[in-house]
Amino acid sequence: MANNTEQSSGGTIKIQYYRSMIGYSKKQKQIVKSLGITKLNQTVERPDDASMRGIVAKIPHILRIVE
Repeated sequence: MANNTEQSSGGTIKIQYYRSMIGYSKKQKQIVKSLGITKLNQTVERPDDASMRGIVAKIPHILRIVE
């Protein structure tokens, strides 16, 4: 039917993992791993939607959005 659902999502955002997870809860560590981030200062591109921005907002002390 409608194949343009991915195109109307609004592009991508770059998320950077800039501070170590040592000393934080398991839930916060799982969030970082679920994004596919494995190394410090690594940047990944993910779809720009409310759920991704919500993930970054949950742990702003570990992740940030790079423009």
